Amino acid sequence: MPVADRRYSCLPRRAAALALTAAVLAAAPAVAAPRACTWQAAWSSSQLSPAADAQLEPGALRDATLRQIVRPSLAAQRVRVRFSNAFGHAPLTIDAATVALAAAPVGGALRPTSVRPLRFAGHAAVTIPAGADWVSDAVDLSLRAFDDLAVSLHLPVEPDGQTAHPGSRATSYLARGDRTGAVELPGARAIDRWYLLAGIEVERCAAPGGVVAFGDSITDGYGVKPNSYTRWTDVLARRLGGRIAVLNAGIGGNRVLLDGLGPSALARLDRDVFGQAGVRHLILFEGVNDIGVLTRDAPASPDQHRALVERITGAFAQIVARAHAHGIMVHAATILPFAGSAYYHPGAESEADRRAINAWLRVPGHVDGVIDLDQLLREPARPTYLASRYDSGDGLHPNAAGYRLIGESIPLAPLRR
Repeated sequence: MPVADRRYSCLPRRAAALALTAAVLAAAPAVAAPRACTWQAAWSSSQLSPAADAQLEPGALRDATLRQIVRPSLAAQRVRVRFSNAFGHAPLTIDAATVALAAAPVGGALRPTSVRPLRFAGHAAVTIPAGADWVSDAVDLSLRAFDDLAVSLHLPVEPDGQTAHPGSRATSYLARGDRTGAVELPGARAIDRWYLLAGIEVERCAAPGGVVAFGDSITDGYGVKPNSYTRWTDVLARRLGGRIAVLNAGIGGNRVLLDGLGPSALARLDRDVFGQAGVRHLILFEGVNDIGVLTRDAPASPDQHRALVERITGAFAQIVARAHAHGIMVHAATILPFAGSAYYHPGAESEADRRAINAWLRVPGHVDGVIDLDQLLREPARPTYLASRYDSGDGLHPNAAGYRLIGESIPLAPLRR
């Protein structure tokens, strides 16, 4: 709106003076209002119904304490915890829970002065409906970015259906009885998985800018040693210096179109991306398992190959459109070469599918930015293969050097917008 209007030029002198004063005030630089503090996701894991070999045996979670160690990538003074019964078949009761700073990345010991009991609408216990998540009340806890945070919960009865993230690459601890407040857990059973724990949220007054890494086992960190924090997402988070959260939403074996070891990318998009507080960027790194599974057990017809490419690129377009509706930018990583994979043993037709999908991703306007990992990690003399210096040995997954290269190669400037 204009500062002054010609209609006021014939006002009496006093009114004219008031108008002039208003004009001067309007022209003065505005003082920015303090930014409102908001809850932002600082750590998350993608939930699924674990396969039989990743489930705890019957009775293991009856009258049991689970202590799970996570590493949020944001600092805070106030914290809350998201628990999940997403794949339970009945309501899940947690009758005690605490959050604390871990004394070390492994061992399960806590820093004694940091232990905080968690409450749920003011109560010590909560019953989470089947298929749902539940966020605890906030607690005051001084947390630095990349501190190891221990979440302990006690289950009085066995859950009916386990909700978990098998690819934790971190060690959790299981003990009998309510040991949620215990500083140490001598004799506890070590388990390299997460159960019933979906996220950590922190209160921040900085602008939200969270990044979700949405992918399969390459994002989940297949082959990474437990507690080493050397997944490509860990490397990226460190480069961002604790100012922007990096949320790992990788699931081993994940596909874009069909369920497998966990829900498909399209099926879990709302919970794992749009359901995370403060997300502004999505790194999309999916597709190799869709291509590989198509011909793993039997050849596919040309029509099936064409349909697969159309369906995957169509799904990617859906993800972009839905992300934009939530104010989220999409940065897509090209699919890595996997001709050396004995598990998938892809032929020329599968390689053509991979190239077609990557070509679609590279078309300007299809995504907000392209991270060309295909070009970065392929063998120059044999571009259908992973470069030997980055190959874990299975022709499909990168090794430690490959994960480090991915994390180091992603441009930071687009993620800071």
